[in-house]
Amino acid sequence: MKKFECTVCGYIYDPEIGDPDGDIEPGTKFEDIPDDWVCPECGVGKEDFEPFEE
Repeated sequence: MKKFECTVCGYIYDPEIGDPDGDIEPGTKFEDIPDDWVCPECGVGKEDFEPFEE
């Protein structure tokens, strides 16, 4: 599964970890996260994330 990076603060969303504090279960693809989810580090929306290339 693809990781996504916040273009504002650099937070990496890893689908294998999810976002436990944001009620996103491990194994949740970025595309399946609700549209009102925000970056846990800086609070911007999903539109400010792009695919992360390792």
